[in-house]
Amino acid sequence: MSAFQHDIPSDLLTSSLQGNEELLQHYEEIWAQIGKCQNQIMVMEPEALPNSDVQLFLLMMKAKALTAEYEQWQETSPKIISNNQDILLAAGKEELQIVDHDLELMLSTVRAENIKLNSDLEREQRWLAEQEKVLEALNGKLEDVKNQNENISEKSAFKELKTKLEKLKAFREELLSAFGDFLEEHFPLPDEHESNFKKKKGVSEEPQVQWIRLHVILETLINQLMNTPNDPYVIVKDEYWPPYIELLLRYGIALRHPADAKRIRVEAFHQ
Repeated sequence: MSAFQHDIPSDLLTSSLQGNEELLQHYEEIWAQIGKCQNQIMVMEPEALPNSDVQLFLLMMKAKALTAEYEQWQETSPKIISNNQDILLAAGKEELQIVDHDLELMLSTVRAENIKLNSDLEREQRWLAEQEKVLEALNGKLEDVKNQNENISEKSAFKELKTKLEKLKAFREELLSAFGDFLEEHFPLPDEHESNFKKKKGVSEEPQVQWIRLHVILETLINQLMNTPNDPYVIVKDEYWPPYIELLLRYGIALRHPADAKRIRVEAFHQ
């Protein structure tokens, strides 16, 4: 029984039954007209399709059919199923009952969907909170790793530079030693043979001077140039053996001061 049938009086129900008979007779007439139209369509000859652009032709025919249907609906005016007010009231209430039932089903569906969505939302919020905690922990771990890497990088760089500096110092000492040995071998200081030779010849021996070796002179000139580039000149001492000074000047290794011949400097080959 419909939810509204208890409100309908008995005479209205009787009228509703009579209206149903009238509607059934009306529907039978409409169905007879539909059958007649179908018979007419069956006996019609099918229209031949063109050899090309069949798809376009079918689309145009469909558009024409929809246009004709649209025009027919525009020209058609709504008709009431019956002039009996009681029948119309009963039909309206029955229709309302159907709509009410459909709305209740929709409401139940929407409520169930809302419950599911709320459950999904709570689950997603919990998952989001867990992911935020994980992300925060990972960010903290990443920051710690970065700090450790920076410390390790600084220590490693300092250790590497220190190792390179020690290697450079060792290589410098090796070069200086090899350079000193080379100069000692090829550019020795005046030895005692020359002094003994002068004695045998009766030549008066000059006061003995403690000559400075060639590699020491070069090292002094280089240190003066590197430490005080604005004043790279060194005073020629009596301990500098004159042939050494002439050798350096002749081959362009050292230069005299333009205003003081007693001062020399090493040529700035590195510039």
